[in-house]
Amino acid sequence: MTETRKQTKKSSGQAEEMGMEVVEEQAVEPAGQVEEQAQEPEEKAPEEEAAQFVSPLDEVMVHAEQAYKAYMDAERQVARAYRENEIQVTKTFNKAEQNIQDTYDTTVRQALQAREEAIARAVKARDEAMKKAERDFEESQEQVTKVCEEAVAQATQGRDDNLEKARKVRDDTIEQAWQIYSKMAK
Repeated sequence: MTETRKQTKKSSGQAEEMGMEVVEEQAVEPAGQVEEQAQEPEEKAPEEEAAQFVSPLDEVMVHAEQAYKAYMDAERQVARAYRENEIQVTKTFNKAEQNIQDTYDTTVRQALQAREEAIARAVKARDEAMKKAERDFEESQEQVTKVCEEAVAQATQGRDDNLEKARKVRDDTIEQAWQIYSKMAK
C-alpha cells in the first residue's frame, strides 16, 4: 500500500507540474483487512503475520489501481497533447492567414501602383502626341498658307501679264483698225 501511495503522490506531482487538477485517490483496502487491523493487538503471531502478507487478490487490486492511475495519466497527457496540437494548428493557421493577407495586400498595392504609373505614362504620351499634332498642324497650315500665297502671287502676276498682253493686242488691233480706216478714208 505504501508503494501505491508513493506512486499516487508522484503522479499527483507530475499532474500539478502540468497545471492539472489532482484528485487524491486513497488506496482501497479490502474491508475485512481494515477491520482485522483495527481489532488485532499490536503483537501478532507468526501465523497472523503470514496471513497479512499480500494476497494475490490484493496484489491484483494494487496492479489494477496502478494501471487505472497510469490510464488516467495517459488520458490527461493525450488531452493535453490534443490541446497543444489545437493551439499549434491555430497558430499555424493564423500565420498562414496573415501571410495570405500580406500577399494579397502587396499584390493589390503593386497593381494599383502599376495602374497609376501606366495612366501617368498614357497621359504623358497623349500630351506629347497632342503637342506634336499641334506643331504638325501649324507647320502644315504655314506651308499651305505659303503655297496659297505663292499661287495667288503667281496668279496675280499671270493676270497682270495677260492683261498687259491683252491691252497691247487691243491697242494694236485698234491702231490697225484706224490705220485701215484712215487708208480707206483717204
